[in-house]
Amino acid sequence: MARHLHNPLGCAPDRTKVPQRNEAEDLVARARAGDDAAFAQLVRDNQRSVYRVALGILKDPDPAMDVAQETFLRIHRNLAKFRSEAAFSTWAYRIAVNLSLDAARRRRPFEPLPPEDHEAWDANPAAVPVPTPELIASLREQVRCVLEAMDHLPEKHRAILVLREVEGLSYEQLAEVLQIPKGTVMSRLFHARLKLQRALADSSAPARQKDDVPGWSR
Repeated sequence: MARHLHNPLGCAPDRTKVPQRNEAEDLVARARAGDDAAFAQLVRDNQRSVYRVALGILKDPDPAMDVAQETFLRIHRNLAKFRSEAAFSTWAYRIAVNLSLDAARRRRPFEPLPPEDHEAWDANPAAVPVPTPELIASLREQVRCVLEAMDHLPEKHRAILVLREVEGLSYEQLAEVLQIPKGTVMSRLFHARLKLQRALADSSAPARQKDDVPGWSR
């Protein structure tokens, strides 16, 4: 039985037909021109294949869902750079694979330094990397910008971002804590991340941007 798609990343992966290339190119052209409904359709057409790629690399549904969402956020941000020499689905796959590999590298267990490295550090304390005042200042500025951007988000979006990104709750835990369906969790988290991305962009280049992507439940 086909599942009703209200949220772009809220459905379990299955084998759906990839849209024809000329159809995808038409959607891309419309999305570039500001048609948010066309962009939402691109996500619906490609979400399952992107999720399958991420899940195949990460072997864990939660980080795979995060990668799928980040893939479409990057696509949304970089639509103007897309060149139709390659299929849109190929571009989406490439982004998803790169993000998945990055996520997999970050998840590798900590490997202690070999004994000889410890000895070298003991003999030369200056070789031990320490954060510089410039790095600390830069990190503080980044944190300040994120906190200021979050102040502009609706309460429900701030809540889900903090619970997911700071507290590290799983999608199931988010659904339980917020008392909403898991599909709504994924849709709301996507919109929260998209609005945060736009708020951060506005803080550096205050160009007016649209607030929502029509057709997606929140």
